[in-house]
Amino acid sequence: MEGMYRVLFAFVVLGVLTNKALATQHVVGGSQGWDESTDYTKWASAQTFKVGDQLVFKYTPGLHSVVELPNESAYKNCDVGSALDSMNSGNNAVKLSKAGTRYFACGTIGHCDSGMKLKVTTVSADASSSPGSTPSSSTSSSPSSSSSSSPASTSSASTSFPFPSILSMASLPAISMLFMF
Repeated sequence: MEGMYRVLFAFVVLGVLTNKALATQHVVGGSQGWDESTDYTKWASAQTFKVGDQLVFKYTPGLHSVVELPNESAYKNCDVGSALDSMNSGNNAVKLSKAGTRYFACGTIGHCDSGMKLKVTTVSADASSSPGSTPSSSTSSSPSSSSSSSPASTSSASTSFPFPSILSMASLPAISMLFMF
């Protein structure tokens, strides 16, 4: 009976590690980050945003900010005054917690009008992974809020597990060790 509990525990641990490893951090704008020179429509069309992923906005604080807009009309008209949330730390993570479309823009006057805005449609985690199928929906966070995080990743799409090599190197031996006792 004890062996059966160990097997069950091993599957639970493996499931948790696998789900963490499958979430992706999308650094908005790729290596350029959140700035005025990036074509965000083109950038987003090359990504697949899934529930559980994160958008990471990296930018110069004071020069740029990130505001989440309530709807497509506010997005099209760059109505940053109607923002649902405003972030300004220079390194903000927004978790994509549900399927749907979300809208972001730079809150600095004139930046949204010059194209510094992003429309993201998020698909369910089990949806097809073809890039550009949809941009995202998520909950936003900033380093000063309880739901925020400051990601260390700088790649445009990387796993959210902090040490991917540990997952591949350590999870199977760790699970197999459970059977030794």
